[in-house]
Amino acid sequence: MKIIIDNKKELARKIKEFRKSGRNKIHVLSDFDRTLTKAFVNGQKVPSVISIIRDGSYISKDYAKKANALAEKYHPIEIDSNISIEEKKKAMDKWWREHFDLLIKSGLSKSDIERATKSHLIQLRYDSKEFLHELNENTIPLVILSSSGLGGDSISMILKNNNVQCNNISILSNTYKWDKKGKAIGIKEPVIHVFNKDETTLEGLPIYDKLIDRPYIVLLGDSLGDLGMIEGFPYKEVIKIGFLDDGYGDLEKYKEFFDVVITEDGDFSEVNKILKEILD
Repeated sequence: MKIIIDNKKELARKIKEFRKSGRNKIHVLSDFDRTLTKAFVNGQKVPSVISIIRDGSYISKDYAKKANALAEKYHPIEIDSNISIEEKKKAMDKWWREHFDLLIKSGLSKSDIERATKSHLIQLRYDSKEFLHELNENTIPLVILSSSGLGGDSISMILKNNNVQCNNISILSNTYKWDKKGKAIGIKEPVIHVFNKDETTLEGLPIYDKLIDRPYIVLLGDSLGDLGMIEGFPYKEVIKIGFLDDGYGDLEKYKEFFDVVITEDGDFSEVNKILKEILD
């Protein structure tokens, strides 16, 4: 694991501002897959919870083949730093909608999601539980804003499986419509993908009123698109921490836009260190 801080003076200034503001003015905004969870387990790449569904015998046999075809078509667009954000947004919206339609037609059920989230391949990053518990003990809101293909149901299940489903956590993610038997029959709007995750999506929800009074944000993500989570929100200061795993992005771009870059499927030790400096 490497921890890269290009401008240590600027990070120190931000930490000082956070300490002056007080913990009651702070909230944390985080992505989920490959941010709170590990990207590799036993050398095997685990890009998202949805991969467990895709590669396992959970739903119709032809689902994996069709899902992989969609990934081969759209994933190169997602990670190509030469393609504009607007082009990426259009492509990701098409990918997500086509994938949701495929999942529904393939017979996705809540029980499939529950089985998948219990896989040994789904693991939180080392030391992330300490981070989550520290936030809860200090009543600092954590908003998980995720474009997960399995939505908030999967995230809640994973947090519960790891005994970190705390009251300070709010989840905003894609939401399925279920029938009485627990089968997916549709997806609710808006569809959230990696390049349209925006904190103003929270506007109108109860948590939004609490966040307005907490304009100092610690942002955690694994994609340059995650930086868009703060767009439109009236923040005063933000500390941006990015997890960069092999094959998922351009290091120079990450160093330019994130205050801290953590590589090689790193743990939360540096995140916990920064949080401790803020709260002490």
